[in-house]
Amino acid sequence: MANHKSALKRMRQSEKRTALNRGRMSRIKTFIKKFISSLGSGGMRSAFSTAQSEIQKGAAGGTLHKNTANRKISRLSKLLKSAEAK
Repeated sequence: MANHKSALKRMRQSEKRTALNRGRMSRIKTFIKKFISSLGSGGMRSAFSTAQSEIQKGAAGGTLHKNTANRKISRLSKLLKSAEAK
């Protein structure tokens, strides 16, 4: 346990940020799962756009690294294109 005032504050801030990031990542994963489950149905385009939006918000907020977000979007786009081709 930290003893200095500044270290205690950093611990409090870290707990808050961890909770926010967990929530954001959970939300991103949920939208990705919804997109994957919608593949082959009529709503896959809209599910892709909402998943892409959530991933970009996560990258903008610092939850995800920019390259990680781009990689995830690229993989989802690849799935979408292959599903549309069928």
